[in-house]
Amino acid sequence: MITIDSKQIKLQIWDTAGQEAFRSITRSYYRGAAGALLVYDITRRETFNHLTTWLEDARQHSNSNMVIMLIGNKSDLDSRREVRREEGEAFAREHGLVFMETSAKTAANVEEAFINTAKEIYEKIQEGVFDINNEV
Repeated sequence: MITIDSKQIKLQIWDTAGQEAFRSITRSYYRGAAGALLVYDITRRETFNHLTTWLEDARQHSNSNMVIMLIGNKSDLDSRREVRREEGEAFAREHGLVFMETSAKTAANVEEAFINTAKEIYEKIQEGVFDINNEV
């Protein structure tokens, strides 16, 4: 539970691990989802290279108003970085995504990623762009 504008918001989160073997299962989670976090490993270029495929999959199987955040993870391993922050920012900008870098190890920006996603969803609901009662 998080609080936005003095309201308690319950988040339901599924980690689909981004593995090809789970792709058909992942698609079922997109239906009715209000948001998604696409996470890549800044120390592994191939995870960044697969983003286009995962983004297309998310957009094809979800509501067109779904909030999608792009997360570059493992920011604590900057010395092993293979994907520059600017590349992540450019990809996000090009595809209309919100961008952040996080570190699951140090917890840097992890909570913020979920809170920012929830805030974006909440704003869309308040504006009438997204109706969670009719998205399932």
